[in-house]
Amino acid sequence: MLDILKNLDYSPLIISLKTGVVATCISFFLGIFAARKVIMAPPGKKAVIDGILTLPLVLPPTVAGFFLLLLFSRRRPFGIFLYETFDIKVVQTWLGCIIAATVIAFPLMYRNARAAFEQIDVNLIYAGRTLGMSETEIFWKVIIPTAGPGIASGTILTFARAMGEYGATSMLAGNIPGKTGTISQKIAMVIQDGDYLTAGIWVAIVISIAFVIIVLMNLISSRKMKHIKRW
Repeated sequence: MLDILKNLDYSPLIISLKTGVVATCISFFLGIFAARKVIMAPPGKKAVIDGILTLPLVLPPTVAGFFLLLLFSRRRPFGIFLYETFDIKVVQTWLGCIIAATVIAFPLMYRNARAAFEQIDVNLIYAGRTLGMSETEIFWKVIIPTAGPGIASGTILTFARAMGEYGATSMLAGNIPGKTGTISQKIAMVIQDGDYLTAGIWVAIVISIAFVIIVLMNLISSRKMKHIKRW
């Protein structure tokens, strides 16, 4: 066991962590921006936009990966444009990992941010306006701090989902060891090879990371609810 741990290739962990961090940062800002815009939209428009933004959450990841592959393939107009104009290649690159993880994880950030914004007492916003604060100041100094626990929970869930993404990543970025091979892909690969011991080690690593994430979620929830009286 010790020999296996010593000789284990940790590149899948590094790739997964880097992908999770970058995808979470992108989803964080896009999710907050989208949540704010959707809340302020008219009911009919809100329902349509919300459905589009939430769609990757309910679709099988392989379906999302299929559409991403159609979009970014170098045989398709947009993929050809990116490669010939900006020398950007998405398919079978780490950039593909980031895009796939972001698309799949983004709805979690968006939904949590929106839910947090919708639970804010509107009187706080009115008070800010009464004090002469601009809408931008109200958003960053009133809304964001008040919705902080919900946004933090969404950020953690987004990171967990991005780091564990498999289906869309496999289709768009492939499984290139040391380049696009993530933990999820590594587990699937070694199981196909019949190496259950190595697979078990990676599963244990994933479970440990998931446990830390759950603990962080519980700590955030406890901070959010500490002002509520127990009965």
